[in-house]
Amino acid sequence: MEIQSPAKINLYLAVTGRRPDGYHTLNTLMCCIGLADTIRLTFDQKKISVRCNYPDVPADDANLAVRAARRFSEITGIDAGVHIDIEKRIPLGAGLGGGSSNAAAVLNAMNAFHGFPVSRETLLSVGKSIGADVPFFIDGKPAVATGIGDILTPCPCLEALPVLLIYPSVSISTADVYKNLNLTLTKTKKIHTKNLFKWNRGPDAFRELFNDLEPVASAMCPEIQKAKSCLLRHDAMGAVMTGSGSAVFGLYGTIDDAQKAYTAIAGNIYGNRMWQVHLTHLVP
Repeated sequence: MEIQSPAKINLYLAVTGRRPDGYHTLNTLMCCIGLADTIRLTFDQKKISVRCNYPDVPADDANLAVRAARRFSEITGIDAGVHIDIEKRIPLGAGLGGGSSNAAAVLNAMNAFHGFPVSRETLLSVGKSIGADVPFFIDGKPAVATGIGDILTPCPCLEALPVLLIYPSVSISTADVYKNLNLTLTKTKKIHTKNLFKWNRGPDAFRELFNDLEPVASAMCPEIQKAKSCLLRHDAMGAVMTGSGSAVFGLYGTIDDAQKAYTAIAGNIYGNRMWQVHLTHLVP
């Protein structure tokens, strides 16, 4: 079985607090984009195994896709041996949710292969036990996420706008970003979600894009701001870092505008690195 495992971007991200257990609470709008890993599953195996074309992706239980397969087997009682082959296109340590997306894709695929023994509600619960972003990827539809990112409210008003994504070829640790976050400096009070994504396409429509984690991540990786400035110079309607970084995306009004920016940015050396640049789109 072959399935696609999409990346996500955070169209805004506010950190609203910190729980006693150390987890931070969020208010964020997440949407899948066209950039995706390809996962091939071979069933009826003696054990659960994984292979990935990225050497830095773990091949044991540290891999969320493996953890998802084990959890599925545990909750169903099915001896669900499977080999998971991941052809990865989503950069690692970029804030794009690749590992969580892989886990959700495996849960959905195994549930379908075995005749849907698990309800959607149970899949969401299992996903939450694997990672906070996994429940979002179970459905893969635009949603406002609150709590630790696991309480989802559908957001059906989005359009398939062109997206230009820049990964500065620098991986960032999510744990390190949150460790260095100063909650007193976040912009939570400035959220205007009722009006932020009405898509009126005017020149001010996307200027309120923000991410409370961006200043912290930028201090760790200055190329984040360089990438953001580059997108804005090349006519993005708005640009912001996604997740905990280091990837930055720009939204464009037309595919022609996005294509022109892609042609100008892709293939160039910035500092001593070549940025990965992806021309894609929002998936409503």
